[in-house]
Amino acid sequence: MQDYSAPIRDMQFLIHEVLEIERYSDLPGYSDASRDLIDALLVEAEKWHRQVLAPLNRVGDTKGCQLNADGSVTTPEGFKQVYDAYAQMGFGSLSKDPAYGGQGLPLILGYTLAEMSSAANHAFTMYIVLSGGAWRAIHKNACEELKNIYLPPMTQGRWTGTMNLTEPQCGTDLGLIQTKATPQEDGSYKISGQKIWISSGEHDLADNIVHLVLARAEGAPQGIKGLSLFIVPKYLVKEDGSLGERNRLSCGGLEKKMGIHGNATCVMNYDGATGYLVGEPNRGMRAMFIMMNEARLGVGMQAYAIADAANQNAVAFARDRLQSRSLSGPKHPDKPADPIIVHPDVRRMLMDNRVFIEGARALTYWTAIQEDIAHKSDDPELRQRAEDYTALLTPVIKAFQTHKGHEAAHDALQVFGGSGYVEEWGMSQYVRDTRISMIYEGTNGIQALDLVGRKLMANGGRAWRTLSAEIDDWCAAHTGHSAIMDDFIQRTRKVKSEVEEAINWLAEHGLKDLNNAGAASHDFLHLFAHLITAYMWLLMAHTAQIQNAKKEEPFYAAKLISANYFFKRSLAATSMHLEKLKTGAEPIMALSEDAF
Repeated sequence: MQDYSAPIRDMQFLIHEVLEIERYSDLPGYSDASRDLIDALLVEAEKWHRQVLAPLNRVGDTKGCQLNADGSVTTPEGFKQVYDAYAQMGFGSLSKDPAYGGQGLPLILGYTLAEMSSAANHAFTMYIVLSGGAWRAIHKNACEELKNIYLPPMTQGRWTGTMNLTEPQCGTDLGLIQTKATPQEDGSYKISGQKIWISSGEHDLADNIVHLVLARAEGAPQGIKGLSLFIVPKYLVKEDGSLGERNRLSCGGLEKKMGIHGNATCVMNYDGATGYLVGEPNRGMRAMFIMMNEARLGVGMQAYAIADAANQNAVAFARDRLQSRSLSGPKHPDKPADPIIVHPDVRRMLMDNRVFIEGARALTYWTAIQEDIAHKSDDPELRQRAEDYTALLTPVIKAFQTHKGHEAAHDALQVFGGSGYVEEWGMSQYVRDTRISMIYEGTNGIQALDLVGRKLMANGGRAWRTLSAEIDDWCAAHTGHSAIMDDFIQRTRKVKSEVEEAINWLAEHGLKDLNNAGAASHDFLHLFAHLITAYMWLLMAHTAQIQNAKKEEPFYAAKLISANYFFKRSLAATSMHLEKLKTGAEPIMALSEDAF
């Protein structure tokens, strides 16, 4: 039994009240996103995801995908019909460029729908979000001829997309890629090699699958500097845009996985398949990073979305499950026992989940607006700042939110006790489905190294300095107005000082021994993530306090209670992360390899 209802009120609170989307009406597409349009979209999308998509979540988990004798893949029963409905409703085209058939609305609205889809049916959603990432990579890097061929049908959902990086001998170290690209007289290439763990690599949902493949052209340099990116379609495209013969590629197998059973994770074989260069030769990694960064932000969103679905079920169970009496005396004397939601330890898990999910949602939506500013603003200074913020926060959102999202799914299962361990309740699927989020699109350890080794000090630390100043300015401007906000601000400043202490420690000890930086990276990322999440909670608490004084709506009072929990309990973890960080590499690396 699994139930999910999209948290429309929380989405509206963030979009309209905290982030005030109307302030960005100078950006293309934002003036079209009226409050009435957004609210109508959220209501209609919530109903569709709850009534149509969510019921297929368990079907996908229990039935999975099937590899047929001819190499085709059949998705779980109902997936094809629901995919067609999704495409026809225009959900996938919401934030895409109108020049290629998109609706051009703000990216934040695309994120709200992707959140609903991920929470309702994560495996199904992977077919959609990967296509979105491939779309953006082509849109950003390909020539007009390729964009005109591939983007319109991908916008409409008639074709989907994938990302082909990993090979049997290389995962993170893409410089070891062996897939070859041989140039042809007509300007195309013949692609030969094998890719593994390709999500949505083969399926029956769309008419064509547009594979983006990293390969090395003949004579190109070794390592990542010699990689190029190619469009390799499942079916070749004729001059009139119709589909021609099947390309020389095939699915060589489906992985048997811990979770996301409804998504086809494929071994893809390329046997002299026709491919088309995207962008410049030997610049494939730069082009692919467009898709990878999009995917990393999307994975961070997926994790808190699945956690939200799991937590909704945990809350419902905790309200109904009778077990023991409250420690402070019976709360329901007319019943044989109290519901477990009265017990502090159950409340701890539910509140931990609640404040994580709401904070993660706020940070994801805030970053979505930064993405739009980076791509659409006419102001070069604003565009630069938004690009800096997005680059700095991408590894944070990916690693922190997937780590905490998986923990939240675990805690939601724990609320069910023994029932959570029984498949009938469906809670294990949330745990299993969230687990991949910590691995794919770059493991969380790699994200932490990326933050410490590259993003933090990029351009002389410009992004961090700008963000630090923004937090300082906000805290200064809002100090002295209320006791509760002053307390939240004081706690945020404490964490900020801990982040600064950690950065100084890394500057002093990281260069002396790079293992110090590696050993500290996980704890630094979590410390940093708590700070930026605290900033989001400041924005939410401030808005809720103002609105609560006007309307006394229960929603705002609950938001302030959640904020108080976050600042007093969740934020307490930062001191632990700082203390662990400063121990350096010695305790981690001291044991010899032979002793393991």
